[in-house]
Amino acid sequence: MPRTPAAIDGDERLVGTDRVLAVLVELAGLPAGATLDDMAQRTGNPKPTVHRALASLKRSGLATQDGRGHYILGDEFLRLAFAHHEARPDHVRVRPILDRLAERFGETIHFAVLDGTDVVYRDKVDPSGGAVRLTSTIGGRNPAHCTGVGKALLATRLRTLDDVQAWIGERALEQRTPTTATTADELHARLVETRQRGYAIDDQENEAGINCIAVPVYLSSPTRPSGAISVSAVAYRTPLETLVEAAEDIRRIVAQTNGGREESA
Repeated sequence: MPRTPAAIDGDERLVGTDRVLAVLVELAGLPAGATLDDMAQRTGNPKPTVHRALASLKRSGLATQDGRGHYILGDEFLRLAFAHHEARPDHVRVRPILDRLAERFGETIHFAVLDGTDVVYRDKVDPSGGAVRLTSTIGGRNPAHCTGVGKALLATRLRTLDDVQAWIGERALEQRTPTTATTADELHARLVETRQRGYAIDDQENEAGINCIAVPVYLSSPTRPSGAISVSAVAYRTPLETLVEAAEDIRRIVAQTNGGREESA
Protein backbone atom coordinates (compact mmCIF):
# COMPACT_ATOMS: atom_id res chain seq x y z
CA MET A 1 0.00 0.00 0.00
CA PRO A 2 1.47 3.42 -0.95
CA ARG A 3 2.21 5.67 2.00
CA THR A 4 0.30 8.89 2.39
CA PRO A 5 2.21 12.19 2.80
CA ALA A 6 1.22 12.20 6.46
CA ALA A 7 2.72 8.75 6.98
CA ILE A 8 5.93 9.78 5.22
CA ASP A 9 6.21 12.90 7.36
CA GLY A 10 5.64 10.85 10.49
CA ASP A 11 8.41 8.43 9.58
CA GLU A 12 10.81 11.29 8.82
CA ARG A 13 10.04 12.96 12.13
CA LEU A 14 10.71 9.68 13.94
CA VAL A 15 14.07 9.25 12.21
CA GLY A 16 14.92 12.87 13.03
CA THR A 17 14.04 12.31 16.68
CA ASP A 18 16.22 9.22 16.80
CA ARG A 19 19.14 11.20 15.42
CA VAL A 20 18.68 13.97 17.96
CA LEU A 21 18.67 11.38 20.75
CA ALA A 22 21.77 9.69 19.31
CA VAL A 23 23.60 13.03 19.35
CA LEU A 24 22.43 13.70 22.91
CA VAL A 25 23.64 10.29 24.14
CA GLU A 26 27.01 10.74 22.43
CA LEU A 27 27.40 14.22 23.87
CA ALA A 28 26.65 12.91 27.37
CA GLY A 29 29.82 10.82 27.18
CA LEU A 30 32.01 13.83 26.36
CA PRO A 31 32.37 16.02 29.47
CA ALA A 32 34.90 18.28 27.71
CA GLY A 33 32.55 18.76 24.78
CA ALA A 34 33.10 18.19 21.07
CA THR A 35 33.15 20.07 17.78
CA LEU A 36 30.60 19.63 15.03
CA ASP A 37 33.16 17.61 13.05
CA ASP A 38 33.78 15.35 16.07
CA MET A 39 30.08 14.74 16.58
CA ALA A 40 29.50 13.96 12.90
CA GLN A 41 32.33 11.43 12.98
CA ARG A 42 31.17 9.83 16.23
CA THR A 43 27.54 9.46 15.18
CA GLY A 44 28.26 8.55 11.55
CA ASN A 45 25.84 11.19 10.26
CA PRO A 46 26.43 14.07 7.82
CA LYS A 47 27.41 17.38 9.35
CA PRO A 48 24.18 19.16 8.29
CA THR A 49 22.14 16.46 10.02
CA VAL A 50 24.20 16.65 13.20
CA HIS A 51 24.11 20.45 13.11
CA ARG A 52 20.29 20.40 12.97
CA ALA A 53 20.20 17.96 15.88
CA LEU A 54 22.53 20.13 17.95
CA ALA A 55 20.49 23.22 17.11
CA SER A 56 17.37 21.44 18.36
CA LEU A 57 19.13 20.48 21.58
CA LYS A 58 20.37 24.06 22.05
CA ARG A 59 16.86 25.48 21.61
CA SER A 60 15.59 23.22 24.39
CA GLY A 61 18.50 24.00 26.70
CA LEU A 62 19.77 20.42 26.58
CA ALA A 63 23.02 21.48 24.89
CA THR A 64 25.08 24.63 24.62
CA GLN A 65 28.43 25.84 23.29
CA ASP A 66 31.39 26.85 25.40
CA GLY A 67 33.87 29.63 24.69
CA ARG A 68 35.82 27.40 22.30
CA GLY A 69 32.74 26.59 20.27
CA HIS A 70 32.58 23.02 21.60
CA TYR A 71 29.14 21.57 22.18
CA ILE A 72 28.46 20.39 25.73
CA LEU A 73 25.45 19.30 27.73
CA GLY A 74 23.30 22.23 28.77
CA ASP A 75 22.23 23.24 32.25
CA GLU A 76 18.63 22.21 31.54
CA PHE A 77 19.71 18.64 30.86
CA LEU A 78 21.68 18.56 34.12
CA ARG A 79 18.76 20.08 36.04
CA LEU A 80 16.34 17.46 34.72
CA ALA A 81 18.75 14.57 35.31
CA PHE A 82 19.61 15.53 38.86
CA ALA A 83 16.02 16.40 39.77
CA HIS A 84 14.91 12.98 38.58
CA HIS A 85 17.76 11.22 40.35
CA GLU A 86 17.19 13.01 43.65
CA ALA A 87 13.46 12.20 43.56
CA ARG A 88 13.84 8.45 42.95
CA PRO A 89 12.40 6.50 45.90
CA ASP A 90 15.36 4.12 46.08
CA HIS A 91 17.80 7.03 46.10
CA VAL A 92 15.93 8.76 48.91
CA ARG A 93 15.97 5.62 51.04
CA VAL A 94 19.52 4.42 50.48
CA ARG A 95 21.43 7.72 50.51
CA PRO A 96 21.57 7.99 54.34
CA ILE A 97 22.97 4.45 54.42
CA LEU A 98 25.61 5.29 51.82
CA ASP A 99 26.60 8.38 53.77
CA ARG A 100 26.99 6.39 56.99
CA LEU A 101 29.14 3.74 55.33
CA ALA A 102 31.32 6.36 53.62
CA GLU A 103 31.90 8.06 56.96
CA ARG A 104 32.55 4.74 58.70
CA PHE A 105 35.11 3.40 56.20
CA GLY A 106 36.42 6.44 54.35
CA GLU A 107 35.94 4.56 51.07
CA THR A 108 33.60 4.70 48.06
CA ILE A 109 30.08 3.37 48.57
CA HIS A 110 27.86 2.23 45.69
CA PHE A 111 24.21 1.37 45.24
CA ALA A 112 23.67 -0.72 42.11
CA VAL A 113 20.95 -2.71 40.38
CA LEU A 114 21.10 -5.68 38.04
CA ASP A 115 20.36 -5.03 34.37
CA GLY A 116 20.75 -8.19 32.31
CA THR A 117 24.38 -9.26 32.52
CA ASP A 118 25.57 -5.92 33.94
CA VAL A 119 25.18 -3.90 37.07
CA VAL A 120 24.22 -0.23 36.81
CA TYR A 121 25.31 2.19 39.52
CA ARG A 122 22.31 4.17 40.73
CA ASP A 123 24.12 6.12 43.43
CA LYS A 124 27.63 6.67 44.73
CA VAL A 125 29.21 8.43 47.71
CA ASP A 126 32.92 9.20 47.60
CA PRO A 127 35.13 9.45 50.68
CA SER A 128 35.53 12.95 52.09
CA GLY A 129 38.81 14.83 52.11
CA GLY A 130 41.72 14.07 49.83
CA ALA A 131 41.35 10.29 49.76
CA VAL A 132 41.87 8.45 46.48
CA ARG A 133 38.54 8.15 44.65
CA LEU A 134 37.28 5.54 42.21
CA THR A 135 36.41 6.34 38.60
CA SER A 136 32.95 4.75 38.72
CA THR A 137 30.03 7.03 37.83
CA ILE A 138 26.30 7.09 38.50
CA GLY A 139 24.73 5.43 35.48
CA GLY A 140 27.94 3.54 34.71
CA ARG A 141 28.05 -0.21 34.11
CA ASN A 142 30.24 -3.16 34.96
CA PRO A 143 29.89 -6.91 34.32
CA ALA A 144 27.82 -8.52 37.07
CA HIS A 145 29.92 -11.69 37.33
CA CYS A 146 33.06 -9.93 38.58
CA THR A 147 31.64 -7.25 40.88
CA GLY A 148 30.60 -7.51 44.51
CA VAL A 149 27.21 -5.91 43.89
CA GLY A 150 26.68 -8.18 40.89
CA LYS A 151 27.41 -11.38 42.78
CA ALA A 152 25.30 -10.23 45.74
CA LEU A 153 22.34 -9.94 43.36
CA LEU A 154 23.06 -12.97 41.19
CA ALA A 155 23.32 -15.17 44.29
CA THR A 156 19.62 -14.56 44.99
CA ARG A 157 18.61 -15.58 41.45
CA LEU A 158 21.07 -18.19 40.19
CA ARG A 159 20.85 -20.96 42.74
CA THR A 160 22.01 -23.93 40.70
CA LEU A 161 24.77 -24.61 38.20
CA ASP A 162 22.10 -24.96 35.52
CA ASP A 163 20.83 -21.48 36.41
CA VAL A 164 24.35 -20.07 36.03
CA GLN A 165 24.92 -21.84 32.72
CA ALA A 166 21.60 -20.59 31.35
CA TRP A 167 22.44 -17.02 32.44
CA ILE A 168 25.84 -17.17 30.72
CA GLY A 169 24.44 -18.74 27.57
CA GLU A 170 26.76 -18.69 24.56
CA ARG A 171 28.80 -15.69 25.64
CA ALA A 172 32.23 -15.76 27.28
CA LEU A 173 32.66 -14.27 30.74
CA GLU A 174 35.08 -11.38 30.39
CA GLN A 175 38.30 -11.78 32.38
CA ARG A 176 38.93 -8.35 33.87
CA THR A 177 41.79 -9.47 36.14
CA PRO A 178 43.63 -12.72 36.93
CA THR A 179 41.14 -13.41 39.75
CA THR A 180 37.95 -13.03 37.66
CA ALA A 181 35.69 -16.09 37.46
CA THR A 182 35.50 -17.04 33.79
CA THR A 183 33.61 -20.36 33.86
CA ALA A 184 30.14 -21.38 35.01
CA ASP A 185 31.66 -23.70 37.64
CA GLU A 186 33.80 -20.92 39.13
CA LEU A 187 30.96 -18.41 39.19
CA HIS A 188 28.54 -20.95 40.66
CA ALA A 189 31.01 -21.73 43.47
CA ARG A 190 31.37 -18.04 44.30
CA LEU A 191 27.61 -17.53 44.35
CA VAL A 192 27.22 -20.50 46.71
CA GLU A 193 29.84 -18.93 49.01
CA THR A 194 27.99 -15.61 48.80
CA ARG A 195 24.72 -17.19 49.95
CA GLN A 196 26.47 -19.03 52.77
CA ARG A 197 28.21 -15.90 54.04
CA GLY A 198 25.33 -13.51 53.49
CA TYR A 199 27.52 -11.08 51.56
CA ALA A 200 29.61 -11.01 48.39
CA ILE A 201 33.24 -10.08 47.98
CA ASP A 202 35.23 -8.78 45.04
CA ASP A 203 38.85 -9.74 45.59
CA GLN A 204 40.29 -7.49 42.87
CA GLU A 205 38.16 -9.39 40.34
CA ASN A 206 36.86 -6.37 38.43
CA GLU A 207 39.79 -3.98 38.78
CA ALA A 208 43.30 -4.60 40.05
CA GLY A 209 43.94 -2.83 43.34
CA ILE A 210 40.25 -2.47 44.21
CA ASN A 211 38.31 -4.85 46.42
CA CYS A 212 34.85 -4.64 47.91
CA ILE A 213 32.20 -6.25 50.02
CA ALA A 214 28.53 -6.07 49.03
CA VAL A 215 25.15 -7.01 50.44
CA PRO A 216 21.68 -7.01 48.88
CA VAL A 217 19.17 -4.42 50.02
CA TYR A 218 15.42 -5.06 50.20
CA LEU A 219 13.44 -1.87 49.70
CA SER A 220 10.07 -3.13 48.48
CA SER A 221 10.10 -6.92 48.92
CA PRO A 222 11.37 -9.16 51.74
CA THR A 223 12.48 -11.81 49.24
CA ARG A 224 13.60 -10.01 46.07
CA PRO A 225 16.38 -7.43 46.47
CA SER A 226 15.94 -3.99 44.95
CA GLY A 227 19.68 -3.66 44.51
CA ALA A 228 22.93 -4.05 46.39
CA ILE A 229 25.19 -1.76 48.38
CA SER A 230 28.96 -2.14 48.39
CA VAL A 231 31.95 -0.73 50.18
CA SER A 232 34.59 -0.46 47.45
CA ALA A 233 38.08 0.09 48.80
CA VAL A 234 41.57 0.77 47.54
CA ALA A 235 43.35 -2.43 48.53
CA TYR A 236 46.53 -0.87 49.94
CA ARG A 237 44.46 1.43 52.13
CA THR A 238 41.70 -0.93 53.25
CA PRO A 239 42.57 -4.61 52.71
CA LEU A 240 39.80 -7.07 51.97
CA GLU A 241 40.39 -8.71 55.35
CA THR A 242 39.42 -5.43 57.04
CA LEU A 243 36.15 -5.32 55.12
CA VAL A 244 35.36 -8.95 55.92
CA GLU A 245 36.00 -8.34 59.62
CA ALA A 246 33.42 -5.54 59.47
CA ALA A 247 30.89 -7.60 57.49
CA GLU A 248 28.31 -7.89 60.26
CA ASP A 249 28.53 -4.17 60.96
CA ILE A 250 28.02 -3.45 57.25
CA ARG A 251 25.02 -5.79 57.09
CA ARG A 252 23.49 -4.14 60.15
CA ILE A 253 23.86 -0.66 58.67
CA VAL A 254 22.48 -1.70 55.27
CA ALA A 255 19.48 -3.35 56.94
CA GLN A 256 18.47 0.08 58.23
CA THR A 257 16.80 1.16 54.99
CA ASN A 258 13.61 2.54 56.45
CA GLY A 259 14.29 6.22 55.79
CA GLY A 260 17.73 5.88 57.36
CA ARG A 261 16.30 5.21 60.84
CA GLU A 262 18.09 2.66 62.96
CA GLU A 263 16.24 -0.48 63.92
CA SER A 264 15.64 -1.12 67.57
CA ALA A 265 17.83 -3.80 69.10
